[in-house]
Amino acid sequence: MKKNQERKRNRKVLRIFARIFAGVLIFILSIVLLLFGALTMIHKGPYPRTRALFVSTVMETSAAKFLAQMYMTDEEIEQMLKKNSVDDFEGVTTNPDDIEIPDEIPDDVEEIEIVDITGSTYRGKMMIVRDPSRIAVATIPEFGEGKGVRTHEIIISHDAVAGINAGGFLDYGGKGDGGTPDGIIIKDGKIVFGSAGKTYDVIGFDDRHILTLGKMTGQEAIDRNIREAVSFGPILIVNGEPGHSLGSGGGLNPRTAIGQRKDGTVLLLVIDGRQPSSIGALYTDLIDVMLEFGAYNAANLDGGTSTVMVYEDKIINSCVTPNKPRKTPSAIIVKEKGE
Repeated sequence: MKKNQERKRNRKVLRIFARIFAGVLIFILSIVLLLFGALTMIHKGPYPRTRALFVSTVMETSAAKFLAQMYMTDEEIEQMLKKNSVDDFEGVTTNPDDIEIPDEIPDDVEEIEIVDITGSTYRGKMMIVRDPSRIAVATIPEFGEGKGVRTHEIIISHDAVAGINAGGFLDYGGKGDGGTPDGIIIKDGKIVFGSAGKTYDVIGFDDRHILTLGKMTGQEAIDRNIREAVSFGPILIVNGEPGHSLGSGGGLNPRTAIGQRKDGTVLLLVIDGRQPSSIGALYTDLIDVMLEFGAYNAANLDGGTSTVMVYEDKIINSCVTPNKPRKTPSAIIVKEKGE
């Protein structure tokens, strides 16, 4: 009698678990089907702008590229990205003679100012650094696989007042550890990564602390007296002329950018993204913000999960992964005054 009652109880418990499992499975399948239907509507539906925005956005991520690759060939994606970017300033470089840096910063001017930035799809922070001589490139101790360091740790280890993430790094399959830069790095007037004969997208400061942007070989950068530089892009503003953003302009993503006013003031911008409170920004948004703050030259730096701004040893923006920002090979730092 007891054994029959126990078997009935066991069967009842199994039925309950089976119903729960079936309910959870149906829920998961419903979500999957809903997402699949939404993706199909985006890719096959009658809304090309929505499709372009979606593809541009996911192709700048490390983990979500497959959402576009499921429906499009690599060639189709490449063509779409070309149509949704920023016009390339082919053959154009910044004119250093347009920048007039004052001999000293007035005592009544705040040397570092941080301003909250908001837009229709994003929020972020602009750091205004009045003295460009305080800007430098900081790197990890040694380049190579397994050598990457989180950006805030790079900045803190260099005893810097502030900083942002800088150049890109090799990230095959979204599994890069930030140890191998993608492009050139120049520090203290020497090429510490890259080669003199290869052409790069250079974002750097010369010996007069003037932001220099353009395509050039490592040797050409050295010949132009560039002291600190990394590689990334696209260029956003050259000699006061904004780039023309095409279509969805890189999609809505976290962003990092650098600019300089005609008086030498350096602008460091981060835009939070992939969060309910801040989806992200287009390249157009970066251009608009930089122009609003008076940038004469400006360029996009590495973004996404690398986007970080540090001030006084603390991360002050809202990172995509707040506990573990990505490891990177380089940072733009703001040195202590007088250093």
